[in-house]
Amino acid sequence: MQTELETRSLAPALQGIANTIRLTGWISFWVQLGLAVVSGLALLFAATGRGFADQPNAGLGVGMFWAASGIVVLLFSVYWDFRYTRIGKRLGNPNPALHPSKADTVKAVRLGIIAALIGILLFLLGAGSTVGVLVAKSISQPPGVAITDPYKIIRALDVFVAVANINGIAAHFVGTVSSLWLFERVNQH
Repeated sequence: MQTELETRSLAPALQGIANTIRLTGWISFWVQLGLAVVSGLALLFAATGRGFADQPNAGLGVGMFWAASGIVVLLFSVYWDFRYTRIGKRLGNPNPALHPSKADTVKAVRLGIIAALIGILLFLLGAGSTVGVLVAKSISQPPGVAITDPYKIIRALDVFVAVANINGIAAHFVGTVSSLWLFERVNQH
């Protein structure tokens, strides 16, 4: 009974922002985690497939490096989304001593924005270098090259690097949008 009274005494605006942060954190967590898995699997397929090729394409290694770096930042961003859920839970606690300050909450959301933007940059570098290599391979092929020299064609494994980078960009975009939305909500409170 006392818990119900304490919950009722919690300001409705504070309860609303706590629920918003928690729900946004969970949605962003699951969407980014799903896209991270897809991106990681695509990069894993590309990396393991390169080991089976007689002449691996050295140009795609740069795209793979940037994609792997972006995935590391994406994993941090997924962790940070989970942290948003904990911040929302602490804000919803009836004990005001457990509430994080507005400054701490803004700092956490700001760090989420910065991490997502860094991740977008890394994946954009990877996508740019990968697409550059794929375009160079496609325009340098004379007609019939697939029959005479199969190592100069664009292979499906080459495209997996581009898929990993595009999914990573999408994941960090979700993180950026959710963090910016939270930033706006916290500042309005």
